[in-house]
Amino acid sequence: MMPESAGPVTELTSQYVSQVTNDLEHNLKEQERITAEIAVLQEQLATLQHDHGTLLNMQQALGLAAPAGRAVVPAPRKKSGGTRRADDKKPAAAKPVAKKTATKKAVAKKPVAKKAVAKKATAGKPAATKASPSEPAQPTLIELVRRHLAEQTEPRSAAEVSEALIQAYPERGIQRKVVRTTLENLVAKNGAQRTKQGTSVFYVMPGESAQETTEGAETGA
Repeated sequence: MMPESAGPVTELTSQYVSQVTNDLEHNLKEQERITAEIAVLQEQLATLQHDHGTLLNMQQALGLAAPAGRAVVPAPRKKSGGTRRADDKKPAAAKPVAKKTATKKAVAKKPVAKKAVAKKATAGKPAATKASPSEPAQPTLIELVRRHLAEQTEPRSAAEVSEALIQAYPERGIQRKVVRTTLENLVAKNGAQRTKQGTSVFYVMPGESAQETTEGAETGA
């Protein structure tokens, strides 16, 4: 008897086991679905609560601003009689007075600034005028080159002129290239003469004495 009843019992248990497992899986899936829906609903609820608070703040702000707007532009006063019109004209008459006083203050302040600027400008000018007589104007490089050539009795090269001026005026920072350019400018303006001795170029002041010295130097060479 026992072997015959054991077969149906095992089949029933296997069916129950499969049914229970299927129910468990379906239960878990439903839990996951509902949990996801709850999360979405909670986000929507939080958004609605935030919007609700914002709308309440806006309603309160608009409710406070409305009486202030009505008080600024009262309609009944515009339709009133002559006495109130006279009262309305008083503030209008008072405004230009405030503007005039403001402009007077601005006009009163402007000359002060101009006087201060004028004082600064005049304060600097006497110092310059006082310093100018005591400090003589320094000669230009052209004048120094011309003066040096005039003091020489024979032609000088650009290197010799540069070296002499650098030693005589070390504080001026004279450059050899600038001296050479100055000599060429003097030649172009007939302020000096250029002579050649072989491959070397020499400079001398224009005049008969300069020509004689150059000719003597060439014949001696």
